[in-house]
Amino acid sequence: MKPKFILPLLLCAITIAIAALGFTTALKPGHWQQLFNGRDLTGWDTYIGPDLDNKGKPITGTPIGLNNDPRHVFSVIKLDGENVIHISGENWGAISTQKEYENYHLQLQFKWGALLWGQKKGKKKDSGVLYHSVGPYGADYGAWMRSQEFQVEQGNCGDYWGCAGAMADIPVIKKSDTAYVYSPQGTMTTFSAANNVGRHCIKQGDAENPEGQWNTVDLYCHGDTSVQVMNGKVMMILYHNAQMDNGQVSPLTKGKIQVQSEGSEVYYKGIKIQEIDRLPAELVAK
Repeated sequence: MKPKFILPLLLCAITIAIAALGFTTALKPGHWQQLFNGRDLTGWDTYIGPDLDNKGKPITGTPIGLNNDPRHVFSVIKLDGENVIHISGENWGAISTQKEYENYHLQLQFKWGALLWGQKKGKKKDSGVLYHSVGPYGADYGAWMRSQEFQVEQGNCGDYWGCAGAMADIPVIKKSDTAYVYSPQGTMTTFSAANNVGRHCIKQGDAENPEGQWNTVDLYCHGDTSVQVMNGKVMMILYHNAQMDNGQVSPLTKGKIQVQSEGSEVYYKGIKIQEIDRLPAELVAK
């Protein structure tokens, strides 16, 4: 082999090795798909759980149901000159995509309204983005499907909740018997309603903008790992996303996306998604 060909071949081999080992931050070129068309809720279903009293107890126990929204909990309105999704919060429930997704980057924006209802009166405004949503509607609190929750709540944006049998492994620092805070250097811990740790993990830091401003949520999911990002700051990384049925654990890596109504008025816009072939290295690097 002539010497002049050695360096190009060596560089090529190194490039292939780096790509194989996943040391590149590049993502597969993606094309954003708009999940909110800016006009109506085409592509989404609505589900509303049973009416609740001011203590959060079901009044009749009968859900209002699928695509039945007599109080217009979910609607599209004009706000500050643009069409946005308005969630009044009057009933517990969600809009959910009609399609399932996996291996994606989801981005959306939200801003709080003024209204609070029922048990949420005088408390923190609350919503949430539920992903990898599977199974029957109303499985969690009569209102939501089994899913992983990216918490959207004043002061707690980026927390994790496992809904209706969803579970994950998260590195944490234990603050008390009921408080575990995400830390990349923490102890890997399984969060599940079936064990003593429970299904709630607290995010690291705080990145929510002051009330009245829009916030940007980014969610990266690839394989059984997900990264929850708030206004550009990593709040938490979940590993081994899974679900439990009758004591048996299986992966939970794809599903519908739900956006919650949970007693608080909130606005959403800019909901879009694109496929990815790996997680961005700059987000998962410790």
